[in-house]
Amino acid sequence: MADLTTNFAGIRSPNPFWLASAPPTDKAYNVERAFRAGWGGVVWKTLGEDPPVVNVSSRYGAISYNGARMAGFNNIELITDRPLSVNLDEIRRVKRDWPDRAVVVSLMVPCEEASWQRILPLVEATGCDGVELNFGCPHGMSERNMGSAVGQVPDYVEMVTRWCKRHSRLPVIVKLTPNITDILAPAAAARAGGADAVSLINTIQSITGVDLDLMAPEPVVGGQGTHGGYCGPAVKPIALRMVADIARDGATRGLPISGIGGIASWRDAAEFIALGAGTVQVCTAAMHYGFRIVTDMIDGLSNWMDAKGHRTLEEVRGRAIANYVHWNDLDLNYKSLARIDQDLCIRCGLCHIACEDTSHQAIAALRVDGARRYEVIDADCVGCNLCAHVCPVEHCITMQPQPTGRGKLTWTQHPNNPLRQEAAE
Repeated sequence: MADLTTNFAGIRSPNPFWLASAPPTDKAYNVERAFRAGWGGVVWKTLGEDPPVVNVSSRYGAISYNGARMAGFNNIELITDRPLSVNLDEIRRVKRDWPDRAVVVSLMVPCEEASWQRILPLVEATGCDGVELNFGCPHGMSERNMGSAVGQVPDYVEMVTRWCKRHSRLPVIVKLTPNITDILAPAAAARAGGADAVSLINTIQSITGVDLDLMAPEPVVGGQGTHGGYCGPAVKPIALRMVADIARDGATRGLPISGIGGIASWRDAAEFIALGAGTVQVCTAAMHYGFRIVTDMIDGLSNWMDAKGHRTLEEVRGRAIANYVHWNDLDLNYKSLARIDQDLCIRCGLCHIACEDTSHQAIAALRVDGARRYEVIDADCVGCNLCAHVCPVEHCITMQPQPTGRGKLTWTQHPNNPLRQEAAE
């Protein structure tokens, strides 16, 4: 059996599946249910200084697409609204009762060293395994100069991280905001400040919809709404790119990464790990399906690793990074053509319509013995693979590599590249 145990920045857990800092980790009752279900760790919902914040009702919005509920999820909830002492007592008890599970505490206090200096010893006294600095919350707290208001300024990220390393012996994980142009800047700042790891992505500023009767953004609070934080399956591609950028870049390479964003299955987790993540954090999927989804995640990841011959997660982590390159490094001589399996084809014509209207007119609509038939026109096919994506039948349209007899040629090497021409001159 594959070994799923993790050692992430010195924090050990029996598997890489952690619950993210969010409503599912707001109290001991939830966390204990999660641990009984098999989760390897939790990041406790963000603590702040007393008095606690005041939350609103309602708090959630969602995007449902093509029959899929909660394809995207939005929240306007703030950090915990429970007293700090209550949270600390529960964290202490949970860690005592579950010593083999990772218990990391998310923190957010004003951007003043004294505030961090006050709260860190209190958290450390619980026996927790580490702290996660919430530099990502894009609503409510950012208007109070916390959350993403800090995460968007690399100098602040480095400064606060340095304070936390100065005033605590715990591993410090910096949670990064995606609401920024270049994720590498705050990641490098976190490393410069002494961070033991980073986690990402936090939620993305969003409005999921508008109530056209009330004329207010959703979720509606007393006839009004605001932007919230977007998460769920819809954000996974954004999260994968940002995780991979940090894992690949020279200034941040080797920095442990906890991947967050739309993880709902073992395959999602495997993709994050292949792009450099050491653990993965889940929220929306747990809120949608309950804590027991972790059983399928654990079994699926373990079975896949067994099938591929991977004994440990370290054998998987970052294996895809070498193949994550800049566009200029892609092979311009590589060619693939679409192929339609006529035995699987249901003659719906979606491939023809998509190609004819919006692409390269490379799929012919024919009549053969009175029946519709769709065939690829090789001379016009550019291998864009739109047809394979719109086809409703799995594996009916595939992209087949074609021999060209030419070696690899990148844009960096291409004679039409003006930078290459300048260098030659």
